[in-house]
Amino acid sequence: MNNFILKATIIFVYLSLPLIGYAQSGTLHSVEGSPVAPDFSLFDSDEKLHKLSDYRGKVVIINFWATWCPPCRFELPSMEKAYQMLKKQDVILLAINVGEDVDTIFNFTADYPVTFPLLLDQDASITKKYPVIGLPTSYIIDITGRIKYQVIGTREWTDKKLLNNILKLKNN
Repeated sequence: MNNFILKATIIFVYLSLPLIGYAQSGTLHSVEGSPVAPDFSLFDSDEKLHKLSDYRGKVVIINFWATWCPPCRFELPSMEKAYQMLKKQDVILLAINVGEDVDTIFNFTADYPVTFPLLLDQDASITKKYPVIGLPTSYIIDITGRIKYQVIGTREWTDKKLLNNILKLKNN
């Protein structure tokens, strides 16, 4: 039991670092071998179905998050600003909520309004297909449907270096 508490504490401290100003700017971690992103079909909070395969030919950012996650809340305003810039460049942002229901998300968005799709993975079945080890975790998928980058923890999503790396994927 003590081992579990130690691991949980380490994970909590790591994921809480952004709350004290540790959001990394511009850092994306390349995914070895660029595997094909597992396809999924999920409804958003407005009951619209989103299939990852429908976005083939576009760069897609997938963000796994939850309302109870302080680092997730920390980065949402930055993600919204980045989305406003990137959607003009035809880049898609899909935020997959892990394990919560529509009412929880609806109440949450009163304080954290966003315009990008908030998808519901209530049973975490899609989350299990991706190597999510903590929240938030994001994946950047290129136009061919391959995972190019993994982002664990928060980022300053409006960072020019980060945005340039995402936009470069449009040309691959």
